[in-house]
Parts: sequence; structure tokens; C-alpha cells
Amino acid sequence: MTQYLEFEKPLAEIEGKAEELRALARANEEMDVADEAKALDAKAAQLLQDLYKNLTPWRKCQVARHPERPHCKDYIEALFTEYTPLAGDRNFADDLAVMGGLARFNDQPVVVIGHEKGSDTKSRIERNFGMARPEGYRKAVRLMEMAGRFKLPVITLVDTAGAYPGKGAEERGQSEAIARSTEMCLKIGVPLISVIIGEGGSGGAVAFATANRVAMLEHSIYSVISPEGCASILWKDAEKMREAAEALRLTAQDLNKLGVNDRIIPEPLGGAHRDPKAAIKSVSGAIQEMLDELKGMDAAALVQDRRQKFLDIGSKGLAA
Repeated sequence: MTQYLEFEKPLAEIEGKAEELRALARANEEMDVADEAKALDAKAAQLLQDLYKNLTPWRKCQVARHPERPHCKDYIEALFTEYTPLAGDRNFADDLAVMGGLARFNDQPVVVIGHEKGSDTKSRIERNFGMARPEGYRKAVRLMEMAGRFKLPVITLVDTAGAYPGKGAEERGQSEAIARSTEMCLKIGVPLISVIIGEGGSGGAVAFATANRVAMLEHSIYSVISPEGCASILWKDAEKMREAAEALRLTAQDLNKLGVNDRIIPEPLGGAHRDPKAAIKSVSGAIQEMLDELKGMDAAALVQDRRQKFLDIGSKGLAA
């Protein structure tokens, strides 16, 4: 059963009434409610279209964080074959907030890395809600080094509210680990593709998304700080998160204008959580297109392409 977001309450009422009618009909075969249910379905479909026609930045934040949205694990299971997970940073521990390993994408050997938030209470706690600790970023560095050594393209799937800010993480060098991961993204001489599949939060996202090509799902977000965190700092009031979301320019559409992302991947009507298979298929097509764009480039050209991309960020929007 779909979990409805706050702004979807009117839709929940209509779809709920349609389901109630069908339940009554199942209980009493003599009841004919087909026309009434069909009319409610049509009304719900139109309302869904209206709600998602022009989402505000804050509503996009809500959609990007939807718990039923497909996560990194779902994409890996659906798109990659022969996935062999590699654990640990060979220094301290294995961070379950970061998944990564060797795999094949459309029969091409690759390294895939991503944030995993978890899908239920137990897995969310185990995965630390997708907020990586230093060992998670050091694991990513190890995997990227291996990809460079064996000339394997790297595909990263970003979905995190940000790096874990706990005391232990800071003591183990959180900022240094993020910086090393970002540096490795810039250094490796292989194609690096990144897709923001939900939240792209702060340096925790940049550490995986400093790529040759960055794509964002239509209702994903990417920002230096969460709207709540921004509101707490600027206005000393987390309830001003709507105003903060507007000011941060965190939507895929805004960031595409600034040159931060290279393409926007369309989502099914109502968000990726309403039709995960269609969303995953769209991501698959985008990844293949981006890999094709980088095909034939040597290591030096790939590194230069990646560095120039980040030097150019903002100029596109300023010129406009």
C-alpha cells in the first residue's frame, strides 16, 4: 500500500474511497460500483497529474525522501549482473551505509558504488540511514583505485542526507575521508558516471558525484545542506525549511541550468516510488548513454573532461 506524502492527502482520500467501493463489491457480488469506482479513478489520475505538474522545491524534497523510492540495492539487483560485493576499508571496519563491488552492466565489467538507506526499520539502523562514516568513504576510495588499476568504468548511485556527523566519525577523520574520496574521483583515468537517485546531501554526496557525467532523477535533490539545516542556521528555525528549499536551488531543474548535472532522468507520474520498475529502466538507459558518450576517451582526456566540468559549473547559469 502506497504511503502518501503530506501534500497528497486529497489524493489519498479519493483513492481510498475507490478502494472502499471495490471492497464492498467484493463482499457483496450483487453490488455494481464499477462506474463510480471508475469515475473516482479518473478523478485521482487527474489530481495526481495536477499535483506533480509543478512541484515546489520543498515538495520535491519530500518525494526524494519517500521511503518506498527505489534505493541503491534495488538498482544493483535490477541492473547489474554478477555483482560481487567487496567489504571493508582494510583499515577500520565495513560501513554498511556504502555498497560497492564488481559487476557487469549490460555485460560490461564495471565497479558500482552507492549509498544504501535501508528499506525497513532494522536495515535502516544497520545502514545508518545511508549516512556514511569515514570507513565508508575509504571503502569507496579502495574500490575506485581498483577500478583505475583494471580500467573499469565506475558507476555511483547517490542517495544520502549527508555524511554521518557523529563524534566517532569525526574522531576517525570524516572530513579527510570525504576529501580523499573526492580527490580519487578527480584522479582516476576511467569513465566515472554518477546518478542522484534520491537525496544528494552535502560533501557526503560530492565524494561520490565528482564525475564525468552527473545525472539526477526528476524529483531528486542535490544540495550543500538540507533545507532544515539551512533554516536552523539562517533563521534559527527549522520550520522555515520551505523558504530554505526555495533559496538553495536544490532541484534537478535548477541545477541543470547551472551545469551541476548534465541530464535529468524522467520519473513515472507520481514519483519513482509509484512505479519503481519504470524508474529503474529510465536510469539504465541514461547510464548506458553516458557511458557511450565517454567511450574511446583515454585516461588523460577523461581526467581533463572531469576537471573542466567542475571548473565550468555556474558559468552556464550566469551566462543565461
